Amino acid sequence: MRNKPQQEGLRWLRQAEEDMRWTRRLAEEGAYHLACFLAQQVTEKALKAFLYAQGEEIVLGHSVERLVQSAAAYEPAFLPRGERWFILDSYYITARYPNGLPDGIPADIFTQETAEHAVSIAEDAYRFVASLITEAD
Repeated sequence: MRNKPQQEGLRWLRQAEEDMRWTRRLAEEGAYHLACFLAQQVTEKALKAFLYAQGEEIVLGHSVERLVQSAAAYEPAFLPRGERWFILDSYYITARYPNGLPDGIPADIFTQETAEHAVSIAEDAYRFVASLITEAD
């Protein structure tokens, strides 16, 4: 039996929260490329949490930009915030695969500054979605 929308949203949000904890840790430990990728994942899962909480049955895709567009249909406040979050889409491939870069490997390209910025964005996305989902409780 499928969870009620609110429960499903909170389930996805719990996973985003757990991933957020590891995102911070990876950035602190110097795994900057992994922190950037996981920041994208946190934001993706938070957005999916919101959409599931609205009653969406199936939420496909990994693009933060597309998920923000879908979420904005329910809550327009996603649009201005999402413009800051869209950079995370560029980390989905490049932070993981050498063929996403012209030379080198992700572990050599991503910096502490980039990781800290990505973590900040993911935290913002997580907090914003959490405030909307828990408000509806």
